[in-house]
Amino acid sequence: GIGVPRGDGSGVVLIPGFLANDIYLMEIFAWLKRIGYEPYYSGIGLNADCPNLLIGRRLNETIDQARKETGARIHLIGHSLGGIIARSVAASRAEEVASVTTLAAPFRGTAIHPRVRGMVQQIRQHILDKHEEKVLPDCYTANCTCSFLDHLRRDLPAGVAETAIYSRTDGIVDYRYCMTDNPDIDFEVTGTHLGMAFNPEVYRIISHRLADPTSRP
Repeated sequence: GIGVPRGDGSGVVLIPGFLANDIYLMEIFAWLKRIGYEPYYSGIGLNADCPNLLIGRRLNETIDQARKETGARIHLIGHSLGGIIARSVAASRAEEVASVTTLAAPFRGTAIHPRVRGMVQQIRQHILDKHEEKVLPDCYTANCTCSFLDHLRRDLPAGVAETAIYSRTDGIVDYRYCMTDNPDIDFEVTGTHLGMAFNPEVYRIISHRLADPTSRP
């Protein structure tokens, strides 16, 4: 936390990526705490379920808690699939969200490594088997008509600051789907997909953007 802008005590909710839980976000959680923010784990458990259910079951509760305890609009930081979830939540709760930061999140499409695509299909079948009538037939596909995808397809309201961090050496997703194509809010770093959650360059960008959404480190 040395040499970066200090936080103002506002809440920051961290959302893990596909097939992961909050545990691997411990490093960024501790760092946010050190620089003056109030970080919160998502509480969604393993990110391997219908996003609608994950949001409704735990994430909304975490956001409500962060809002109540800090008394201010909160920031969302999501890694990979967590970033996609963050953008959807921000579109549905714009008055309560100050900013959204996505780390290697392919929110503009689903160009992913073939092995990951195979795992997605396995998770999709598990969701359909587990929840039966609780999810739509096209759950976990781009064709689903759920509220999660409806909100994701919308542009974020003007009052919600955006930051999209991506890497050309990602190795898991196509970096071009992780960009907004607005050079003012797109930030390129060097590193891998999984490494985004531990990358000092990413942390530096986050510190500047949380402190001032118009700044670039």
